[in-house]
Amino acid sequence: MSTLLTAALAAAERGWPVFPLRPGGKRPALHPETRCPRTGACAGGHVTWERRATTDPDRIRAAWGAGDWNIGLATGPARLVVIDLDKPKNGTDAPDGAANLLALCERAGQPVPTTRTVRTASGGAHLYFSAPDGSHLRNTAGALGPLIDTRAHGGYVLAPGSVIDGRLYRVEGPALIRPLPDWLLERLASPHPRSDTDPAPVVPLPRAGSRLATVVLDRETTKARQAAEGARNATLLASVRAVGRFVAWGDLNRTHVETAFQGAGEAAGLPAAEVTATIRSALDWSIRTARPRSAA
Repeated sequence: MSTLLTAALAAAERGWPVFPLRPGGKRPALHPETRCPRTGACAGGHVTWERRATTDPDRIRAAWGAGDWNIGLATGPARLVVIDLDKPKNGTDAPDGAANLLALCERAGQPVPTTRTVRTASGGAHLYFSAPDGSHLRNTAGALGPLIDTRAHGGYVLAPGSVIDGRLYRVEGPALIRPLPDWLLERLASPHPRSDTDPAPVVPLPRAGSRLATVVLDRETTKARQAAEGARNATLLASVRAVGRFVAWGDLNRTHVETAFQGAGEAAGLPAAEVTATIRSALDWSIRTARPRSAA
């Protein structure tokens, strides 16, 4: 039995639904909505990775017997809230997610929460908490601080045993999972929790940056929010790239742009994790390739 199959079965035994990710990668190995064949499991319409995640050992053996897939753990169905403490990109000396969480706890007069911790391939950490009964938390990006994201409904994390660039995701320390502390729940909870079938809220657009930047942001988030089924991800990608140059030039704050497009993408009907990944990819590309303002 392969190591990845063993790890996938171990997650399922804990009641955590899993699904295959690309070998050595982080993206789902399942087809996206834009390439859905509308056959098999999708005969009645596209079935997302979150709905296809499973704890069925036979399905898991069949899937991981066909390839060395990394392991996606669907946090919402698993009733988990995972706090993702990331490392700064490009080797900068900025405080990492763990340092920012420590500072948040000190400001709140709270101890740093201890729970099941998974060390990630980049050297960051995933803190696993059980979701409070009756809560319906969604993913967040930077809501608790820089380089601190959370994964809940609509999100997933790489389970222990997954490998990126030859580096293993592994449990570090005791495996006991603690409940999400109340004070963190208050910071993450929406004032009006919604079900998966409710329309996503439209996030108010930020009014930062130049007038042109704000006009373009308004226009492109509207496009993303109104995109037709089958073109939603492609429209989101193109719209974020259209705005990305203003982030590179400093006219718009990246967190504000990510928040605006996250709301627009979810309002269009895309899964939250897919929206987050697309936004990050598009902005990273835009910032990397943006021409100087004088040449634009």
